[in-house]
Amino acid sequence: MPHPSRRVFLRQAAAGGLAASLSPAGLHSAANAAAAESAAAPRWAPAEGPNQPLGQARGICPGRVVWIHNPQAARWDGNPAGGGWYEDRFTDPVLADQMLSQSLRRMTEAQTDADAWAALFCHFNQAQGRGSAGYRPGERVAVKLNLNCSKRRADPAQGLYNTPQLTLALLRQLVKQARVREEDIVVYDASRLANDSIFLRAHAEFPGIRFEDIDGGDGRFQARPDKNVALHFGDPGTPHNRRTYLPACVTGATYLINAGLMKGHSLAAVTLCAKNHYGSVYRENTGPKDAHKGWNPSHLHESILVVSRRMGTYNALVDLMGHKDLGGKTILYLIDALYAAPHQSVGPERWQSAPFDGHWTASVFVSQDPVAIESVAVDFFAAEPTAARMVGEVDNYLHEAALAHQPPSQTRYDPHGGGTPLASLGVHEHWNSPARKQYSRNLGTGQGIELVTG
Repeated sequence: MPHPSRRVFLRQAAAGGLAASLSPAGLHSAANAAAAESAAAPRWAPAEGPNQPLGQARGICPGRVVWIHNPQAARWDGNPAGGGWYEDRFTDPVLADQMLSQSLRRMTEAQTDADAWAALFCHFNQAQGRGSAGYRPGERVAVKLNLNCSKRRADPAQGLYNTPQLTLALLRQLVKQARVREEDIVVYDASRLANDSIFLRAHAEFPGIRFEDIDGGDGRFQARPDKNVALHFGDPGTPHNRRTYLPACVTGATYLINAGLMKGHSLAAVTLCAKNHYGSVYRENTGPKDAHKGWNPSHLHESILVVSRRMGTYNALVDLMGHKDLGGKTILYLIDALYAAPHQSVGPERWQSAPFDGHWTASVFVSQDPVAIESVAVDFFAAEPTAARMVGEVDNYLHEAALAHQPPSQTRYDPHGGGTPLASLGVHEHWNSPARKQYSRNLGTGQGIELVTG
């Protein structure tokens, strides 16, 4: 468990007792405390051996994760003085379109992009007990981006956020292939700003798509909380339990697409799709100096401190992954890995592991299984020598999520307070080796993950 002084610090930050709990100063204080503990910690290695799946695989092809890698898609020279990674001359929009198209078809085994989306919507609705219907006009689709490092204006010195190229590829897919009406799509990150590099291009091509961020203005709308929908945390001692709310654009949506990034994290080791929803939580009374205007998840930091928390302990990420309005509405998990960053607040870094070999990661990952896609990404991070944040119990949250019905921590995860604990949220497993990258379904030895490459 965290040292008592750390628990006090994080409880105060969560309650708003620290004026800048999630401002750069507040976050850096928590990050520095974690970094001090992790300096002497050994690099993470899985507690269990390879190819030992846990949980219940999900998806049309259960447990399938598709990984598309094309080094030509990301060609930035790494020099901010000469321009930013977000520009089309450095990140190829045509290849981004092609990579996403290929990944969707491989994930669903469809022959066309339109058929892939039809399969996704039908599979989701069948699982929800709504029959084999597809998307219907009037049903909202929310797209969660990770804009943690985004400011309003594009700046090569900013850290990594979703690439405009893959974001536009996703919106084109929704409008032109899935035939979702523009006015039924909302793109959001409630705690950050929608950058011009994404918004201006998207708005020019699809003026009916709504963008919501922390401030609104300049064509964007300000995200609003729905105070009728509260999170019930598995640890009832979590600050603001039952007083942490979700965005109205999410609770009013029928479907959700979780578009995370390939980032390390100073507290959680990784920030992928699960932690992407730290930008989807609101609480009141965070103090007048809270730069995030209530969209402030610092009260959840204690549960994700991988250095000081043991395996088999509660993790708030499971509540987010399993909530009926978050994971419960998600039809697609996407990791934008055209570039990867060593932690949440910095720009891209080249990877040294194979097949990247000193180049950008230049990859796209997709899945219908929220646990499987994170498990694969964690294995990639573990194989990357520059991923210095990989210390502590990195995959504790994946064990908890895969076994949410009977988690090792014995937590009762019921995040929407409906009285019924979560079932397994997906399948967790580690590959056989960084060189072979094979999971139990690849080997024909179990009902775990299948990694499909393109």
